[in-house]
Amino acid sequence: MHSSAPARPDSLLRHPSFVAFWLARTGSSFGFQMLSIVVSWQIYTMTGRAFDLGLIGLAQFLPSVLLALPAGHVADQYDRRRIVLFGQVAEWLAIAALAALTVTHLANELVVLGLVFFIAIAKTMEAPALQSMLPALVPPSMLARAMAANAASGEAAMMVGPALGGFLYVAGAGTVYIAIIALYLVSIAMVARLRYEQAPPKRVPASFATLFAGVRFIRARPDVLGVISLDLFAVLLGGATALLPIFAKDILHTGPWGLGLLRGAPALGALLVGFWLSRRALERHVGMIMFLAVAGFGIATLVFALSTALWLSLLALFALGGFDMVSMVIRGALVQLDTPDAMRGRVSAVNSIFINTSNQLGEFESGLLAAWLGAVPAAALGGIGTLVVVGLWMAWFPNLRRRQRLHNEETFQEGAAGTL
Repeated sequence: MHSSAPARPDSLLRHPSFVAFWLARTGSSFGFQMLSIVVSWQIYTMTGRAFDLGLIGLAQFLPSVLLALPAGHVADQYDRRRIVLFGQVAEWLAIAALAALTVTHLANELVVLGLVFFIAIAKTMEAPALQSMLPALVPPSMLARAMAANAASGEAAMMVGPALGGFLYVAGAGTVYIAIIALYLVSIAMVARLRYEQAPPKRVPASFATLFAGVRFIRARPDVLGVISLDLFAVLLGGATALLPIFAKDILHTGPWGLGLLRGAPALGALLVGFWLSRRALERHVGMIMFLAVAGFGIATLVFALSTALWLSLLALFALGGFDMVSMVIRGALVQLDTPDAMRGRVSAVNSIFINTSNQLGEFESGLLAAWLGAVPAAALGGIGTLVVVGLWMAWFPNLRRRQRLHNEETFQEGAAGTL
């Protein structure tokens, strides 16, 4: 009866630019998840080789590492909204080309991989600018909630996007591409209409010093260094989800349906906690909450490793996803709020390199340990290692442990003086 009542004063809905940003991220995230399904199915249908599926990952991974630092420099030198807009238009054109080639039966493996590589370049160049825009769209006190809402939509896209893409594929690859094109058009329209105010940056030519300024800034800020390195090592050690097929088949004695449930459990936990965090402000003891969340991630990994019951494994993975969402939101907000606007692009770029590397190497580390010791010891060691990292980081970064609030006034007083 009161559905038309105005949003609460502290509601994210009262910030139209954030709403447009959120809709843009949601549309492009759903589109990209659907794209991953249709491209992988196309490639495998064309060649029948598992190796070629690995090439899709390689085509996306190389730009994300090699171009991240230049992308961060560009994000700090030019209008970020325009960078995001250009990146999304470039992705849309590549997807439209994939659709046209598919419908006309002219697509082949090399062309598809080439366009995937082009899309990955555009996404890499867009990413630091996109991440750096969010602090300007909401007040600092609402940034964590905005990041939680943003992360929740990403988790929803990861859960629903592939399934939706697979369902639409029944009608043909062209149908999936049409849906993706429509979602990207929504995203482009939202980015084009949002209002984003950015102080005119001081233009400096790209050099070794400016490209690596983000690295120097992180090293000079103990809180930022602690947050980013905690993420790196915790994810590196806690990559048990890479071993899910082994656990499903050999330990939990379930089939593909059970594996699907296991894969979906962390995303469901992260999604629900993300929605909860988007409605609650984190105002006290944020440093300790972050450490406890990472410790919870390690304990959940350990429980999963030792579980022989499907229900307990699902519960552990659900908790793992929830704890990861809490720590991810706090870490992301701390990095953004402790970084002056003039440096956010380059710091975001360094952070993305660490995240991408730790995700990839974490899966490799888990697979390697599982080959040497077995899946259960590998996952258990990952959980124990995460707990050890939390203990060490709490000792090495005491100020971060005692941190009360996300917002750091000193950062805003410095302003552009934070540029290195």
